[in-house]
Amino acid sequence: MGSRWTAVYHAPASFDAAGLRTALQAAVDRVDDQMSSWKPGSDLNRLNAAPVGRWIDLPVELATVLDAALAVGTASGGAFDIGVGDLVRAWGFGAGAGMPDPAAAAQAAHLRLASPPQSLELDCVNRRARKHAALRLDLSGIAKGFGVDELGRAMAAAGLRSWLVGIDGEMLARGTKPGGRPWAIAHESPREGHREIAGILELVDCAVATSGDYRHVQEVDGRRVSHTMDPRRNAPLASDLASVTVLADTCMAADAWATAILVAGAAAGRELAGRRGLRVLAFDRNGAMVLSLEGRSRQDAVARHP
Repeated sequence: MGSRWTAVYHAPASFDAAGLRTALQAAVDRVDDQMSSWKPGSDLNRLNAAPVGRWIDLPVELATVLDAALAVGTASGGAFDIGVGDLVRAWGFGAGAGMPDPAAAAQAAHLRLASPPQSLELDCVNRRARKHAALRLDLSGIAKGFGVDELGRAMAAAGLRSWLVGIDGEMLARGTKPGGRPWAIAHESPREGHREIAGILELVDCAVATSGDYRHVQEVDGRRVSHTMDPRRNAPLASDLASVTVLADTCMAADAWATAILVAGAAAGRELAGRRGLRVLAFDRNGAMVLSLEGRSRQDAVARHP
């Protein structure tokens, strides 16, 4: 996934740390081997390369993520869309990308006849999928969150009750630190070219993920182009939001919904988050908070911003 995983935990001195490290590495390797856009032999790329109409068998983890992705896509009114892989590549991002090619991007947009789920049929019972149109799937907006959840499952399987795991800024916390203190993580200000802390998130039994357009950008004909695609326009995102942070039960859900609300924008994102009962923090390009919603969730999380 082009990043590092981390795990912080509290355990007795006799705990098998080496065994845990092996289990954690295996968990993220499994996700990467199945869902990577960069690995030619990944299960995702096997599906991408398959002829239209042919059923392709899937491992259970990939089937789970595809099912969740299609559900968020439908619930968000298409703001979240995993069928933008050709657009991402044409604009100079992701696996196999070269320099931004507006002509190739225009062709990719023209060929996007339908978005998932219309163009992708998923059979979860038999763990298989088939495409109904030519498309390249990209799971970069959800697979990393699922990878964090897999780290969490490895921690739980090891019998640990107090831990914080993450991949980049996608995090999942369980329990508290000794003494009952919550897990504290920095929340970054979404100012391009700057690395500043906007505030602190204190987490107990909670997942968090952030989606933004201020880190991975290209310049095309003097204009700034984001790596996040707007599937409604078949073009790079041009949003009034610079970053969206979502707190949720799972990191997979937080990851996908952060992208969906970023694409939806401030007004539609507020309505969408409110309807779904999501807990959201959103910022504009100047680092000003423009959206703060406390949704329905069983977890405890506190955001402290100056």
